[in-house]
Amino acid sequence: MDILVGHASVHGSTREIAERIAAVLGERGWATEARPMAEVEDADAYRAFVLGSAVHGQRWLPSASDFVQENLDVLVPRPVWVFSVGMPDALRGPWRRLAPTEAGVIEQALPAGPAYREHRLFTGVVTADQLPRSGRLFFRLAGGRFGDHRDWAAVEAWADGIAEDLHGGSDGARSSAGRPGAGDGPGR
Repeated sequence: MDILVGHASVHGSTREIAERIAAVLGERGWATEARPMAEVEDADAYRAFVLGSAVHGQRWLPSASDFVQENLDVLVPRPVWVFSVGMPDALRGPWRRLAPTEAGVIEQALPAGPAYREHRLFTGVVTADQLPRSGRLFFRLAGGRFGDHRDWAAVEAWADGIAEDLHGGSDGARSSAGRPGAGDGPGR
């Protein structure tokens, strides 16, 4: 297997984004597997990683962070891209202007060690039943909109960029986290 598209999801939105990324990479000629990071038994079986987590409290879920920590020896020398799924596009008004800062907060909390090639923050599905009553009230007062806010074109474009990098189309790492990656990827 070439690429693990690992995910940590609570309500399924992050899993579906991971599956779409895996499908695009597969269409570009890579053997991929999308699966929960908590179920990966042998990380060494993969040549590259695209890892994503739902975001709660501006942090990855513990199962995602734990996967990175437990597999540093495998992840550090290999190409790793990361994505987070939060709710920036579900916000309006003054909260919407603060949404871009969330990516930086998440990046600072990512487990140290791997040279992440790039981090991307996507918006997922936000439904009323995902939030406690007080959270629903605050979300509405802050101008939040419930619904499916996933931008599939952006997800697919990002996956296309990863495929291009893996096929040798990039001269180095791109990292919005300020952690440049090393090497040219696994190639084909």
